[in-house]
Amino acid sequence: MIEIKSEREIQLMKEAGRVVALCLEAMKDAVKPGVTTMELNNICEKIIVENGCVPSCKGYEGFPATICASVNEVVVHGIPSNKQKLKKGDIIDVDLVCAYKGYHADACYTYKVGEVNPKVEELLDVTQKALYEGISKVRAGVHLGDVEAAIGDYIKPYGYGIIDSFTGHGIGRKMHEEPNIFNFGTKGTGPILEEGMVLCIEPMVAMGTHKIRVLSDGWTAVTIDKKPAAHFEHTIVVRKDGYEIITQL
Repeated sequence: MIEIKSEREIQLMKEAGRVVALCLEAMKDAVKPGVTTMELNNICEKIIVENGCVPSCKGYEGFPATICASVNEVVVHGIPSNKQKLKKGDIIDVDLVCAYKGYHADACYTYKVGEVNPKVEELLDVTQKALYEGISKVRAGVHLGDVEAAIGDYIKPYGYGIIDSFTGHGIGRKMHEEPNIFNFGTKGTGPILEEGMVLCIEPMVAMGTHKIRVLSDGWTAVTIDKKPAAHFEHTIVVRKDGYEIITQL
């Protein structure tokens, strides 16, 4: 069952979303050649704690860090490290969740480390635009399949791999709630969205195959052809006549 959130609950989630957005904003200046992924993690954790929130990912099912720091062919769930330094031409998606008074918000952004290959730049551009194509369909009364189809229909002409091993999701008192939200679908299918539902929409797109494998650490998911992948995400409140993004400043 997809939970409907009260306005009180949504206000708590909006505060969590504000802090997530602060972290992603800070990453714009922090992501540069020579920086370690653990340094990025520590910046985000400091912002979260100083703003009265809790880093939701840290300790979640054993995950050891505050952010997922996924570089190049890592699709999702990359573990920050003091040994991993970013270099010019890399891309890194920073995915994080924080909670305020027990309510979560979740977002992700893929950053360029200096100048990147034009083909990689296009991958990021398409993935981010696909996110907003999906978001644009959100309002009470539409089928979830309309949102999913908008994402997939935007990506497919480019021939990229649409990751299907991971999905978007509902969010609230738990980091992951119903429904699962795929990045492709069929219009007019799936549950009908209602005002007060809160959704995490997050296209993950690979330059090559959509197939992934998880490394021996049990978390890090990489494309099997080692081609780069991009990932963008926002937490969205379904409103009567549209939507509200709560993870942007």
